[in-house]
Amino acid sequence: MKANTIKKVGRSDFVNMGPIQLRQPLPTRTIDTIDPFILLHHYGPYEISEQNNPFDLGPHPHRGFEPITFLLQGEQLHRDSLGNESVVKAGDVQWTTAGRGIIHAEAPTKAFVKKGGALEGVQLWLNLPAEKKMIEANYQHVANEHFRTVISNDKNVSIQIIAGELEGVYGRIKTQTPVNAFMISVEAGGDYKIEVPKSHQSAVYLLKGEVTVNNLETLKLNENQLIQFNQDGDGFSIQGKATSKLLFLSGEPFNEPVTTYGPYVMNTQTEIMELCVIIKWEKWGF
Repeated sequence: MKANTIKKVGRSDFVNMGPIQLRQPLPTRTIDTIDPFILLHHYGPYEISEQNNPFDLGPHPHRGFEPITFLLQGEQLHRDSLGNESVVKAGDVQWTTAGRGIIHAEAPTKAFVKKGGALEGVQLWLNLPAEKKMIEANYQHVANEHFRTVISNDKNVSIQIIAGELEGVYGRIKTQTPVNAFMISVEAGGDYKIEVPKSHQSAVYLLKGEVTVNNLETLKLNENQLIQFNQDGDGFSIQGKATSKLLFLSGEPFNEPVTTYGPYVMNTQTEIMELCVIIKWEKWGF
């Protein structure tokens, strides 16, 4: 396999978002976007208790993209304007297609707040192409145990296929565009080659531990944590230096203009200003 060369290497520094502090590896000054992925937030771990619960996000809207949550630790309650209500647990994924408009709320469950514990996750913003920005909103929630995995012969590498395909194994999430999303667990000494479609832009983000990519670039928590690849090979390899977890993302780029305003992602400023006509706020309520 010819390895994709490394295009950029980025950090995952902390930023302030209201009352909480979280890591933002995308966008940064180094890496603005990895089309079609436009934002990546790594939040927590926060120690949640009845005295400390900063991650209680009340009702808020989205439009024009897909906000996705990969929950790593803890427990969150999701509610939305489609009538969905579900408890998302560690290892679960919730994949929301905002489309023409959705309003949702997320917070640690009351039981989890009372019990206390660590809350950690990743929120990814996946863009929608212009032709699909006005599709009906949709919500998918898949439990951790329902995902299929690809495992190395020595059991040192396990790749959970959340969306897309690897080695004939398919993800449970239905996607609007060609996208791969894998959660990769690597033990020290683990070594694996992962194929990537040539048409995809791709990146790998370190959540914990330490790995070397392509026997060349090392990712380590609180140092470099994100690698963006060029589209000039067949994939990449990972070598575990410690027990590690990574999120791999790839997708076919849209090569379209992007205009954002808060929780909205459209192609033009005019589309952003039309929001109040599209979203029926008066029907929202708990």
